[in-house]
Amino acid sequence: MTVTKRIEVNAGKPYSVKIGKGLLDKTGEEAKALGLDGKALIISDDNVAALYIEKVSASLKEAGFEVFSFVIPHGEGSKSAENLIAILEFAAENSFSRTDTFFALGGGVVGDLCGFAASVYMRGANFVQLPTTLLAAVDSSVGGKTAIDLQAGKNLAGAFYQPKFVLCDTDTFDTLPDEEFSNGMAEVIKYGMFCDGEFLDILTENNTDIESIIARCVQIKAKVVEADEFDKGERMFLNFGHTVAHAVENLSSYTTPHGSAVAIGMAVITKAAIAMGKCENEALEILIELLKKYKLPFECPYGVDEVFEVTLKDKKNAHGKITLVIPTGKGESVLQKCDYNELKEIITLGLK
Repeated sequence: MTVTKRIEVNAGKPYSVKIGKGLLDKTGEEAKALGLDGKALIISDDNVAALYIEKVSASLKEAGFEVFSFVIPHGEGSKSAENLIAILEFAAENSFSRTDTFFALGGGVVGDLCGFAASVYMRGANFVQLPTTLLAAVDSSVGGKTAIDLQAGKNLAGAFYQPKFVLCDTDTFDTLPDEEFSNGMAEVIKYGMFCDGEFLDILTENNTDIESIIARCVQIKAKVVEADEFDKGERMFLNFGHTVAHAVENLSSYTTPHGSAVAIGMAVITKAAIAMGKCENEALEILIELLKKYKLPFECPYGVDEVFEVTLKDKKNAHGKITLVIPTGKGESVLQKCDYNELKEIITLGLK
């Protein structure tokens, strides 16, 4: 095991995010060191399970856990109410208690689903994140947002529930398809765009130190989450590009991956900000350069009316207004509350 980076997240009960090579082999050791024991439920998808579930299971058994597994089909469609209930029934049938632990082994879909299941099982079982994608490592595995999708939209049912710890084994990225790595880079770019211009400069260079890139993203997210755990203010900055992104995902019936949708959403909002006179062209130029570098899309294939109608169902919609992250320059942004007319105007400007 090689831990090259460790970040402390002081949200809820403080926990550590460890980043490095070979960490999955030490899952059981880490859990035991934190006082976890009893039963372990590894939740994974069919792609990831074929590669890593035996490794994690062996580590947990060596540490004294009684190990169970629940494998879902890969893809956004598995983040469903049906799978949530199936996991809860499985845990109950196997006599799990609230002192036992759910382990999320996979990407964002697995992490969101597993975390939500843990949060509601007996009003809260232990929960551990083992992200195996870049996107999950830099974003969804940290901060405690868990959710499932409803027919009306993405992440409409969920809970804030922090993990006991996060182990990011960068060896798992060796088996990622190129498209999945690119999707993770969309979330990486997001951090630079909304608050860290220096990070944007680093990303435009040929930087291959993935541990440092992940650590910088996690440090930014940890700071934001510590200030606003429940997404009522500063944490909304993490949603840069996501309102349009969720609409793109929905309109594509979730065939457009989350990272690609975020890339499109960031481009749309940045174009709109420039059209409104709130942002310089430099920010868009840097964004497009980075999206091209990582083979990410930046043109929205849907029309204004289509995107607008779906954004009205976004979970950030409150009392007839929705909060958007508006870029104001390289690595700078502000939060702007918009009524429906303003929202439609912004989407219109961004899609021109």
